[in-house]
Amino acid sequence: MMADGQEYYVGIDIGSTASKTVIMQGEKVIDAFTLPTGWNGREISELIYSKLQEKGYQKAMRCIATGYGRVCVDYADKVVTEITCHGRGAWALFGKNCTVIDIGGQDTKMINIENGQVRDFLMNDKCAAGTGKFIEVMATRLGAGLEEMYELARNGQPLAISSMCTVFAESEVISHIGAGKKREDIAAGVIESVANRVAGMANRFGAGDTIVLTGGLSVSPYFIEILSKKLGKDVDCHPFARYAGALGAAMSAGRLKRVECIDIE
Repeated sequence: MMADGQEYYVGIDIGSTASKTVIMQGEKVIDAFTLPTGWNGREISELIYSKLQEKGYQKAMRCIATGYGRVCVDYADKVVTEITCHGRGAWALFGKNCTVIDIGGQDTKMINIENGQVRDFLMNDKCAAGTGKFIEVMATRLGAGLEEMYELARNGQPLAISSMCTVFAESEVISHIGAGKKREDIAAGVIESVANRVAGMANRFGAGDTIVLTGGLSVSPYFIEILSKKLGKDVDCHPFARYAGALGAAMSAGRLKRVECIDIE
């Protein structure tokens, strides 16, 4: 524990693909890490606790869990919804009224934030076709990692992938592969199809002029570029945007309204 004896505020966001943890002390983010969720939420929860123990954070911590696997974090003091945590984390990172687009592995969320409060939201959890998981599955089909997938897409001409269901969209990709189409063009079609679905959802939701991106796809400059074109407006991002949900959970643990700084390597 730190010499000043302050508590650690721990936020854990267990998503379907990746689990993010943020540790704060006062209004400062002092640590953060990401682990693959794997197949079992209970196991990743225990692994996160082991890492917290290694670093000594569990000695004096208050913990809030969020994400689809939040109920698996049995050492959390409380569980809080993803909408609340992502809204709070996004406000802390961007500090302005905005529409938050969070593209996760399992669902896509739209959240309108006004003066730090969630005013409205929309959640698409019916199908993975407009999520990060869809890109991950298609990358595997193309024998590529995620970084390679984006690089291939940047150098390709998008092929049409029109199915709204992941299963049928995957069949389209398999057909393109079987027809000998270029990997670059198939990859570009996959990214284009996800961006189209997200943009369509944003338009139905009535996204405002200021749009920010959180979640796993916020680390991809190429996807941000494509989504901006589809929306006809710049999509803002932040280097820590992937951790927005966990950050909001940590802030909830400390009942914090703001983040002073993010002091991690």
